[in-house]
Amino acid sequence: MKCRHCNNSLEHIFLDLGFAPPSNAYLTESDLNTPELNFPLKLLVCEKCWLVQTEDYNKADELFSNDYAYFSSVSKSWLNHAQAYFELAQKKFSLNDKSYVVEVASNDGYLLKNFVNKDIPCLGIEPTESTARAAEALGIPVLREFFGYQCAQKLAKEDKQADLIIGNNVYAHVPDINDFTKGLKELLKPEGVITLEFPHIQKLIKFAQFDTAYHEHFSYLSLTTVNTIFNMAGLRIWDVEELDTHGGSLRIYGCHEKSNRQNTEEVRKILNIEEKNGLLDLNIYSEFQARAEKVKNNLLSFLIEKKNSGNSVAAYGAAAKGNTILNFAGIKIDLLPYVCDSAPSKQGKYMPGSHIPILHPEVLRDKKPDYIIILPWNISEEVLKEYSYARDWGAQFITAVPELKIVE
Repeated sequence: MKCRHCNNSLEHIFLDLGFAPPSNAYLTESDLNTPELNFPLKLLVCEKCWLVQTEDYNKADELFSNDYAYFSSVSKSWLNHAQAYFELAQKKFSLNDKSYVVEVASNDGYLLKNFVNKDIPCLGIEPTESTARAAEALGIPVLREFFGYQCAQKLAKEDKQADLIIGNNVYAHVPDINDFTKGLKELLKPEGVITLEFPHIQKLIKFAQFDTAYHEHFSYLSLTTVNTIFNMAGLRIWDVEELDTHGGSLRIYGCHEKSNRQNTEEVRKILNIEEKNGLLDLNIYSEFQARAEKVKNNLLSFLIEKKNSGNSVAAYGAAAKGNTILNFAGIKIDLLPYVCDSAPSKQGKYMPGSHIPILHPEVLRDKKPDYIIILPWNISEEVLKEYSYARDWGAQFITAVPELKIVE
């Protein structure tokens, strides 16, 4: 296989999780009686540009279907994050009714509704029908397409170049990252700004966040790699922020290569930190598999021990990262009988691969489990606050990544 960015031959495995179904391919009851598609889930690292990438990619429509079940607005903390970003962007870039904002992968309108409410013209680009409909119900114009260079060309010809292009947790999801980046350049006004947020691979490695690996994530990104990709497309990263979201993310600010914007010192600082922490060295990547296996084995041992001792265990959060760890560990309903989730789009369905049923959170009150494993550990604070009543019967909340622990 060749690197998706620089075309270098890929020879080094970063992580091999065996075979698994797509992590957001939730099943209905009738699906349980039909064969389930599984794909290899292996990550390779390019020793030339340091892009970590899935071994191979499937057709996008097999991963992002019309009934795609991930709705951003379900998470209150994510809604708060989106509103804070809006307030920052409006002030920082002096956005008003003469501006034009485009969000790529706008999902259910969780972010653009803030722009609509302030009469700032905007467009969402979103290929999944279920989330696009939800956004349109909020008054957000939506273009139902996968974004890339052709899509950007079409919009530019329609005089829809943007003052601000936003991409939150989409850059890692695109199969052709070069084409996508060329599209960003094509769609951007001469002095416009791009902001992209994506999980930082430095945090993934540091905290053994292997469960953020799934088929929909084609790339695992450092600032070093994204800087290289942007430069090749004629773009420049002029600022960057570190965020707490998704276990540790970066928000980069991009512009045209010859824009008048000046680079901040933060860009050079994070590039230097990545080099110092070994992200430009194969050693750190070759050691990761053993750390992932340790996390998996500890969770499996915990569940077996609790079953043998007669304790009841449930999980909260039918998240993609939960599916990754459950399928890697081979965990089924004998060890984990159900997962609760507040998203109506997931309730009544089954986790892909493991076939664990997804139930309404009220089930926790009825069944009163002794332990509740928070699968989306990145929102554990939100979960603890929302379901603190479980402590009334002595339940303990557990996270498995980066190590098995009781969370208070």
